[in-house]
Amino acid sequence: MGTPPTIDPFNLKFVMANHLDLEEQEQLDQLKAFWSQYGNYITWALIVVLGAFASWNLYQRWGVSQASQAAGLYDELDRVVASKDITKVERVFADLKEKFPSTIQAQQGALMAAKVFFESAKPDQAKAALAWVAEKSSDTGYQAIAKLRLAGVQMESKAFDEALKQLDGNFPPEYAGLVADRRGDVFFIQGKKPEARAEYEKAFAAMDERIEYRRLVEVKLGALGGGVTASKVSPAAEVKK
Repeated sequence: MGTPPTIDPFNLKFVMANHLDLEEQEQLDQLKAFWSQYGNYITWALIVVLGAFASWNLYQRWGVSQASQAAGLYDELDRVVASKDITKVERVFADLKEKFPSTIQAQQGALMAAKVFFESAKPDQAKAALAWVAEKSSDTGYQAIAKLRLAGVQMESKAFDEALKQLDGNFPPEYAGLVADRRGDVFFIQGKKPEARAEYEKAFAAMDERIEYRRLVEVKLGALGGGVTASKVSPAAEVKK
């Protein structure tokens, strides 16, 4: 038997050229030309995609970290609220709002702190906390709750025009009854009974009959005299009859 030909393992071009037919060599040359022309674009595109993916992962981790830290401060706020130490409530709420303003915990904390401020005869601080949620929250539900409560605080302060202005904004459909009820309260305190009745009737019609609060609206209508008119009964209630 003869000795097999020696192949230099480092001379890859020589090896490939001897093992590829003309068609394969042509395809390889085309691939090289394509990569020479578009290789940089493809590489940069991959870098952008992978970079975006890495950034998204970092953002997700950051969000989890933020939520965890915010939850700790919210728990602390809950404890100081229970202790009714208004100075500590102010301090912890300020920390929560400053450090984690975009978290759900900060918005919930603002609503909780506002209640304590109002009960502690600090209406201005209560208004500020509620206004912050109404303006900054990305959750329409929290915005609606904050606006309704803020209108209530303004109503207590005799700032009726401000309260009505607060209730003129956009609200999710499910809050229509509560908004009308609060408008009715403002008109009632002002002595505008026809306007109050009209709003209470809107509230009564908008609320499902299974909602307990609807009975309170009915009581308010009764206090104005005449009760609820048939045309203002909700469609759901009519169907069940």
